[in-house]
Amino acid sequence: MPWFIARGISANAVSLAGLALGTSAALAYSRWEMWPLAVVGLLLSVCWLVADGMDGMIARATGTASPLGRALDGLCDHGVFVLIYVSLAVSIGTLEAWALAVAAGIAHMVQSNMYESERARFHRRRNAVATIASPAPSRNPLVQLYDHCWGLLDRVAARFDHALARHQSPAELAARYATLAVRPMRLMSLLSANVRVYAIFLACLFSNPRLFWWFELIPLNIILIVGLFQHRTVENRFTVPENHFPYREGIKK
Repeated sequence: MPWFIARGISANAVSLAGLALGTSAALAYSRWEMWPLAVVGLLLSVCWLVADGMDGMIARATGTASPLGRALDGLCDHGVFVLIYVSLAVSIGTLEAWALAVAAGIAHMVQSNMYESERARFHRRRNAVATIASPAPSRNPLVQLYDHCWGLLDRVAARFDHALARHQSPAELAARYATLAVRPMRLMSLLSANVRVYAIFLACLFSNPRLFWWFELIPLNIILIVGLFQHRTVENRFTVPENHFPYREGIKK
């Protein structure tokens, strides 16, 4: 990262470079039946993951984070997978493959948004930060839509944030919350882009990209539902009426 910063390479430029790497991966996967090209697709996808993590680090290190950059990062991430899905569907060439690709793509967008939102909330709360940091306003309708979708779970899970803000010892509550919430967070980490990148490669290596789409539609949706349920269950343990708080037992009033 210091090398990029020293040469004035912006976070947005890294995001676009990542999109180029992802596009190249999609082209390689269009010939997935040739295993060397499937390996090339995997290597290019891993390079895209590196770029995907680096753009945010550069933006924070240089103080250049912006609504456009945030949306560009998210749209490039989704765009890479869209290109890969399309290349696989075109290579198979059946209506069934297109239906699976579209259904899996929709499931992917929901799963990814929910996971990233849950992960950001978990790290914020673990540091005893109750206030939800609102993104900088933007007039760009695409940015507004992205921010709205990003904040859906924040609005659903706001009761715990209110409890954290009112608690007499926020750090203690945050520690108790993190101890319980780390388990569902680990489960939901299976919804990350890293897992999908390797799942795509394995499905192509086994000569059936459909396996990846079914993986998204069934196991990953189950993981999403279970993870969200577990997170809300953890929150509810701390948002019941105060005289029923399990963590307040034994504390003198």
